Amino acid sequence: MDRLDELALFLAIVDGGSLAAAARRTGKSPPAVTRRLSDLEGRLGVRLLERNTRRLMLTDAGRRLADHARSLIVDFDSAMRDTAGEGAAPRGRLRLSAPLMFGRRHVSPVVMDYLAAYPDISVDLSLTDGTVDLVEDGVDVAVRIAHLDDSNLVARRIGAVRRVFVASPQYLARMGVPQRPEDLADHQIVLFVNQANSADWRFADDQTVRVTARFQVNRAEAAIAAARDGYGVLSVLSYQVAAELAGGTLVRLLRDFERPAIPVQFVMPTARLMLPRVRAFLDFALPRLSALDSLASA
Repeated sequence: MDRLDELALFLAIVDGGSLAAAARRTGKSPPAVTRRLSDLEGRLGVRLLERNTRRLMLTDAGRRLADHARSLIVDFDSAMRDTAGEGAAPRGRLRLSAPLMFGRRHVSPVVMDYLAAYPDISVDLSLTDGTVDLVEDGVDVAVRIAHLDDSNLVARRIGAVRRVFVASPQYLARMGVPQRPEDLADHQIVLFVNQANSADWRFADDQTVRVTARFQVNRAEAAIAAARDGYGVLSVLSYQVAAELAGGTLVRLLRDFERPAIPVQFVMPTARLMLPRVRAFLDFALPRLSALDSLASA
């Protein structure tokens, strides 16, 4: 029995609720199902199911394996269907994830053009500032604005951005221009707070300054509007204030103290890269997002 069949048998046990039900579903004998399950648990070195006379219950390890197994089997079936139609135009449902503001400004317009170019494709785009689990959540491609730690993911570079410090001209005329990070102690602060932002602002050479916010908010647009209206100094990613910097409604500060650029990447499980709809999206989207590199140096 190959490993994919082994996972399918395990899911038959989970879904059927008993070894006997799995045997009926798969056409195998109950002893054979029991033996395969014992072999799988022995090889993994963990208990996958707790068994009593009336029912089976998944252990935590079994629940994790079941979740991954479902995704793998869906990916396998999808790859087989897509490969069978390799010569045809890409088709099927593409599942994307991107940070909220980046997705609205950059990914969503590309998706609209992609849908127009590929009429047999549909797209589910999830915009969230949380980190999604691509396998468990069934995501084909996600945007990550970060250095990639997970070696099990394939990455395709989109561009780069920087964490920048900005304030409005009228605020700077009133309060002065900070020359060093420690000068922020004498300034009003607008704080955008989410999983990637905190009151500890980091600068080059690992310098950290804890700021005290006069106004704190969990949405970037609201924080940018407050800084634009003169309420204080704000730290955000460069793409989030590109229009304001270009239009002069915000001014970039402390440039000599900025940390290195942060890569923006499409990431995906290795198996997803095989899918024609994923390859087509990458080929379509990457050239259209190439201007992002300018946001790290603007």
